[in-house]
Amino acid sequence: MAIEIKVPTLGESVTTATVARWLKQPGEAVAVDEPVAELETDKVSVEVAASEAGVLGAHAVEEGAEVEVGAVLTTVEASDNPAPAPKAAPKPASDASPATSSTPAKAPPPAPTAAPAAPAPEVGETDYDLIVIGSGPGGYVCALRAAQLKLKVACVESRATLGGTCLNIGCIPSKALLQSSENFSEAAHGFADHGIVIDSVKLDLARMHRRKAGVVDANVKGVEFLFKKNGVTWLKGRGKVAGPHQVEVDGKSFSAKTIVIATGSDTVSLPGVAIDEKTIVTSTGALELEQVPRHLVVIGGGVIGLELGSVWKRLGSDVTVIEYLDRIVPGIDSEVAKSFQRVLAKQGLVFKLGHKVTKAETTASGVTLSVEPAQGEQGKGGKTETITADVVLVAIGRRPVSEGLGLEEAGVAVNARGQIETDAHFVTSVPSIRAIGDVIAGPMLAHKAEDEGVAVAEMLAGQVSHVNYDAIPSVVYTWPEVAAVGRSEDELKAAGVDYAVGKFPFTANGRARAIGNTDGFVKILTDKATDRILGAHILGPDAGTLIAELVTAIEFGASAEDVARISHAHPTLSEAVREAALAADGRALHI
Repeated sequence: MAIEIKVPTLGESVTTATVARWLKQPGEAVAVDEPVAELETDKVSVEVAASEAGVLGAHAVEEGAEVEVGAVLTTVEASDNPAPAPKAAPKPASDASPATSSTPAKAPPPAPTAAPAAPAPEVGETDYDLIVIGSGPGGYVCALRAAQLKLKVACVESRATLGGTCLNIGCIPSKALLQSSENFSEAAHGFADHGIVIDSVKLDLARMHRRKAGVVDANVKGVEFLFKKNGVTWLKGRGKVAGPHQVEVDGKSFSAKTIVIATGSDTVSLPGVAIDEKTIVTSTGALELEQVPRHLVVIGGGVIGLELGSVWKRLGSDVTVIEYLDRIVPGIDSEVAKSFQRVLAKQGLVFKLGHKVTKAETTASGVTLSVEPAQGEQGKGGKTETITADVVLVAIGRRPVSEGLGLEEAGVAVNARGQIETDAHFVTSVPSIRAIGDVIAGPMLAHKAEDEGVAVAEMLAGQVSHVNYDAIPSVVYTWPEVAAVGRSEDELKAAGVDYAVGKFPFTANGRARAIGNTDGFVKILTDKATDRILGAHILGPDAGTLIAELVTAIEFGASAEDVARISHAHPTLSEAVREAALAADGRALHI
């Protein structure tokens, strides 16, 4: 029987692709999961594999032809004597990883396979084997791994400290404040339920900021120590690409066999809203407020806005979230997002969905915002209203930092979104220059950048390495937390996948009851025919830690049955994961 091989789902809003090349010819034997064709879009290059072993039929389209998602590419005639599975390098992953960072791009580059070591420069000796521009999680991890592999490495950083946005003004300080504000809120409101009565709780915001600064300082100094330990040279200053093998740092030239661009991302501004980092702030200013605002308005219902909104709500602010879409956290499973919004509303956050801010006027007492419905024009159902606030946080997303790097002059291709275009090995249009992290396509997540940094370093050393984009988790560090990996139910429905759902609420978990955190649930999505886990979503206490088990399951192709068979200690929150895996087969034990 002939099995059709069709164009797979290629990502959000991507409906067509070009057949770049055929990897197998009609009449050739193919094994299960053996790539037969390579497709290209403006975002990614994807290999399409055979779902059955057998003999390849005729090509339905020629190389260079444009095809739509779902179109038949060729067929496989099932064989009684299938060819053995090839010993291939890891396959490219699809772009179905959920994105939680204020709607980052959903289409990452495909997972890299084995690549040759970096090409030698065209002239003379070089100062370094590798120069990395940017010392964020992607850049510094790439530099450290390359140094471990005996490459001579330098890393360019213009800040006074290493670590990039994440360690200095992003992930680390925000998590420090999230923890401190949670402790304050628990002392003020939660401990009484445990029989711990505190008559008066006082906030010392300056001391809280000092603790946050100490956490940041320990982390950035840790990276500097690791550079010294591994022999990575810190080139201090602003770097730019001056040629295929040349990097200029504040006017001084350095040469390298390979250059890796890891410059990360920056906040996106909003027309009509002028940021001063005092009353109208980005995440940077929101981490440094000297007083608790009476009313904080957050523009943007994504990860950053909700995390920082939670911080200041716990410390005493009234918080209003204005979101253009009709939902929060775009990219997260919609059922989880709705439940998450209800939990945050119960905590006191006010949501104004389907609205946009058109103007912001700074006054002596704060900011006056002009707000309209997102759909419709003023005077045509789009009635304008005003909202006043002490502080406004603009958190509508982030953009790649690709300007001012000399990329155009060096011939490095950049797309309309400002993302550097790369192939499956993170190579740009200039063979000696690679790029990783937020500056290329894919979710803007620190751990995604780290994985890419490791992969590039290992490729440059001649090793085989890959990044499985289907197994990259995303986390919202509110309380309760939200965590996800793999595909959402919305994506599976859109793709026509026959799937099963296993859910288990924390209200039925003994440990969650004991600690007094029963909001949320674990949700596991499986292939109905094979029971393989396709996606997992958790809203609940410590979701960011719990998701790791399901990331591992997806990475190794496990089924819900596999997770259900693993012994989980009692009483732990992780038992909810096991119960959700059991529920995928309709046999949860404790509900």
